[in-house]
Amino acid sequence: MSGHSKFANIKHKKEKNDAAKGKIFTVIGKELAVAVKAGGANPDSNSKLRDVIAKAKANNMPNDTIERSIKKAAGNLGDVNYESIRYEGYGPRGVAVIVDVLTDNKNRSAANVRAAFTKGGGNMGTTGCVSFMFDEKGQILVEKDEDIDEEELMMQALEAGAEDFDAEGEMYEIITAPDDFSAVREALEQAGIEMAEAEITMIPQTYTALTEEEDIKKMNRLLDMLDDDDDVKNVYHNLDD
Repeated sequence: MSGHSKFANIKHKKEKNDAAKGKIFTVIGKELAVAVKAGGANPDSNSKLRDVIAKAKANNMPNDTIERSIKKAAGNLGDVNYESIRYEGYGPRGVAVIVDVLTDNKNRSAANVRAAFTKGGGNMGTTGCVSFMFDEKGQILVEKDEDIDEEELMMQALEAGAEDFDAEGEMYEIITAPDDFSAVREALEQAGIEMAEAEITMIPQTYTALTEEEDIKKMNRLLDMLDDDDDVKNVYHNLDD
């Protein structure tokens, strides 16, 4: 299998501090609410909810917090009005950036995202201006461990429908088509494989390098401002760092 992506660069990785963890839990709580509204509170009959629960567990969200979020969403279906919106634009030197938000106020979100691009030395673009430079894929990351047999993991993933398997770096990376993601994730979960990350993501086809210190500072400011926004669900970019 060929290693064709840089998982460390697929998404701006947040620091594992308490503030970042709280933000991640807030976003996942919204995703749980949207999944419950769309398909009900029973994960056995709601594959989207199963996927979000798996994401929550991969981010160390406590089980009681997950269950509480699902029950709360089930009891307040009429109040769940989050909207998924994708913004696209450019950072310094044309770095491609995609921002997915989950919001109950799209005017607020648009203003905040636009401000982040502006203060980060970039600019928002029109829909589709950079997304063609990425491939939408399911991505599963498994931490390397002496108890995990690489060959066996690769065969389990491929037999379940994975497209690619990469053993470079500190993680095993499993790539799937979006439609096959749930089946592959569930097969690995049933096999007792603990996943560090499991979600649909956007993988850059090419990468852009920044060499000027000022450009790097601006790009970091852009990403930090987006990370601090509770409406922002995911940020994807093609910065080669």
